[in-house]
Amino acid sequence: MLVFTSLLAGLVFGIGLLISGMADPAKVQGFLDLAGAWDPSLAFVMGGAIAVGVIAFALARRRSVSILGAAMRLPNSREIDRRLVGGSVLFGIGWGVAGFCPGPGLVALGMGEPKALVFVAAMLAGMGAFELFERRKHSAVPRTA
Repeated sequence: MLVFTSLLAGLVFGIGLLISGMADPAKVQGFLDLAGAWDPSLAFVMGGAIAVGVIAFALARRRSVSILGAAMRLPNSREIDRRLVGGSVLFGIGWGVAGFCPGPGLVALGMGEPKALVFVAAMLAGMGAFELFERRKHSAVPRTA
């Protein structure tokens, strides 16, 4: 049941990205072009997503298990540190240059968009590099008994 529900949620999310134009790099770059031909339409998409997210997280905080019975694992850190800011800056630069973020990049890849193949390959390489960096960092920390 969990796999089916996850698949259904992913399909709904992907369809929403297609309908909203978030899988079109030109639309995203038009939204980010504040000094040129700015296209504000994605601001409404983001506003709607934020509104739904705020309500969903408020309801989720009141639960200890999900509707399907899985444990609720919500983020508990509210710390704004260099890693968060640095990652946000890298995300924003990548989004502006490529016109994709991870979800729309995967949707565009599924549509056969060649630029999405390059984006997803770079995204996976970045994720792999981060994982290697984290493993090395944690393995270099001396452990006390």
